Parts: sequence; structure tokens; C-alpha cells
Amino acid sequence: MSNSILVVGGGFSGLTAAIEAAELGYDVYIVEKTPFLGGRVAQLNKYFPKLCPPSCGLEIQFQRIRKNPRIKFFTQAELVSVSGNKGKYKAKVRIQPRHTVPHSVDLGLLASTLEGESPNEFEFGLTNRKALYRSMPFAFPGRYVLDPAALSTKDKIKLANAGGCLLDEEPRELELEVGSIVIATGWKPYDVTRLTNLGAGSIKNCVSNMQLERLASPFGPTKGIVKRPSDGRAPRSVAFVQCAGSRDQNHLNFCSYICCMASLKQALYLSEQDPDIRVTIFYIDLRTPGRYMNVLEKVKAAPNVRFVKGKVAEITENSATGDVVLVAEDAVRGEKLTLTYDMVVLATGMQPTLAGEHLPLPVAVDEDGFVVSGEDAGIFAAGCARMPLDVMRCAQSGTSAAMKAVQTVKGR
Repeated sequence: MSNSILVVGGGFSGLTAAIEAAELGYDVYIVEKTPFLGGRVAQLNKYFPKLCPPSCGLEIQFQRIRKNPRIKFFTQAELVSVSGNKGKYKAKVRIQPRHTVPHSVDLGLLASTLEGESPNEFEFGLTNRKALYRSMPFAFPGRYVLDPAALSTKDKIKLANAGGCLLDEEPRELELEVGSIVIATGWKPYDVTRLTNLGAGSIKNCVSNMQLERLASPFGPTKGIVKRPSDGRAPRSVAFVQCAGSRDQNHLNFCSYICCMASLKQALYLSEQDPDIRVTIFYIDLRTPGRYMNVLEKVKAAPNVRFVKGKVAEITENSATGDVVLVAEDAVRGEKLTLTYDMVVLATGMQPTLAGEHLPLPVAVDEDGFVVSGEDAGIFAAGCARMPLDVMRCAQSGTSAAMKAVQTVKGR
């Protein structure tokens, strides 16, 4: 039996699983495909239940990882293949180069002088990033990343004469021996460009709920002031469209669980920014289980927030003003509504990262991409790889997966 555990994914559930197992005395390897740990939580402005910023929870996790020699992590890394069986797996991992020196050198000044830019994935395309970058101020690891494809010719000359960058660095592979595996691959926002009737991807002032999180973040493209992407003006009226692509056989069949709570939270963001802003939430059903009923009651009591039970059929743009025109039903009154807003937010669903992708592990996924098997082989899914969950339940799920993994490597 191997005494080590592999965690695939460095988001909140993966970090929790890794830390719990390591603090019980087991060696853990984290494999994360992006340059930094933290997953989707790092992209939020605030998260439930305490509505604290992501640095609140993540920096504690990062500290625990720094202090625990049993945890080794690999970023920009991908699981290539797995062989063997329960108790004795060999996992091959391919690591893409960061093209920067290993120690945490502050390359911020150098980065600001570069010309080359690319769409910023961390900001969901709301802005561009430099070829040399860190995704956020508290990014972990703190080491910068260089994207050679985004460099201009002048940039390449400049970097050749500057320290801190390794333009010729190549990918490398390593093999890990582990006894158990935790799948914590997380989720991705549903592709809004497929929601053509809702104007996604074509109307500038129609954004996704995760894009609004970035607009509201003090580290985001607008420094925490929600502004219209088209003209940079603070909106005076905003509509939220619930179940945008969820509970729909043409898109996501399932309820994504967190979307209602996310919109309620974001309505509070907007009200804090402008107490006179008009917010309308169009919904089919409102799902706010347990303690989150308090949040629903708080938002319902706000005089500037209106709830309309009914589906949104179409969203178009007033090309002259950039305003968004929304056609919907009011199912309670039996009315068809045509309303105009400064901005519209689509509450797009949580799609498992594994949807449409291949993970080289002996596990099965359902038609939606959620992991449904593997425990007999010592492989355990955690967090949103299993089902849509909020951050608190992702942490609980990560702990559960860690305990099962530990029992496996102990031979029980």
C-alpha cells in the first residue's frame, strides 16, 4: 500500500481534502491545472455563509499548506495517465512551465512595461492581462506567470535582457505513487454564449453572475464599483434572470443550487453601492435552504428590490443607449412584460469541469458530467465534482473525501 494521496484540483474542496489528510500524517500531492490555487472561490467578491472576501478563508488554507511539509502541490499541472489499482496507483503528471524563476520575485514593475496582452481568464474576459501576471494580490503561489504567446517582439527583447524570466523553459513530467485519489475538479460557469435568446455574448451590458462577482471585487477590473461594460456608467436599474440555462433540457437539466443565493447576495452588493438602485429578480422558484432563508427575507424587505415569478423569454439591446430590453412573463398576474434596464445579470448554472472532458481515471460520470463511481477503487469525488454545492458544503465534502482516502491507504 502507498501511504500517499493524490488530490486532483486545487479549489476549496481540494485544498480542504489535502490539508485534512496531511494533518493526519499522510503525504499529499495536489495537481492543479491553473497557475494558482484557490479555484472559483478566489474569483468571488464575497461568499456565504459569512459574506467574507475569499482572502478570509483562502489565506488560512494557504498558510496551512505552507507550514505542512507533507503537502506538495503542482500548478499548471495536468493528470496524464493513471495505472495500477486501489492502494497502489502510479499517476503521471505533466507540468507546463511558468517561465519565471522559482522564488517569489516581484515582477510587477517589469510586467507593467510590457506591451503584449491577452484576454484575462480570471476576469472572465472583462479586461485584458499582461503577458507577465498574477491573477490576484493574494495569489498562491506568489510567483508570477509568463505567457510567451502574448509577448510582442519588443517584449521578447526586453525580457531577454531582464532577470526573473526563463523563456526557454520546457514542460516536464513526473510520476507519483499514491494509494488513493480525491477528485476535486470543481465546476465551470455554463457557456453563456449558448443562451442566444438571452443576448449572452452579444449584448455588452448583459453579464453573467460570475462576471458581476468580478465587477464587485475590489481587485476586479473596476476596483469594486459595478459599472456597465459598454460605457463605464454605474447602473441605476438591474435585472437578474434566474435559471439562465439551468433546469432546461436544451442546456443544463439540473438545478445548480447556488444561483438563487448568488443573486440575492449580488442584489445586496448593488444596494450597498447605490441605495436607490432598482433591482428586479425574475425567478421560477427560489431555493434558499436553511440559514439562507434569512438572506432571502432581508432582500425581500428591501424597498428597492422587486421579485417577479416568471420566465424571461428574450433579451435585446437598445443600440442607441446600450440599455437592455427584457421580455418576460409575470406568472402571478398573468401579464407579459417588456421592461428596460441599465444592466442584466444572467444567473448561469454550475457545470462540472469534467463535462465534455476526459479524466484518465477508472470512474464513471453521469450525462451531466458529475462523478458517480470510483469509491470501490479508492477514488473519491469531492465538492462540485459530485454535485452543485456552496462553499461550506464543499469544505465538508472535501473533509469527507479525505477521511475515506485515509482509510483506503491504511488498508481498512
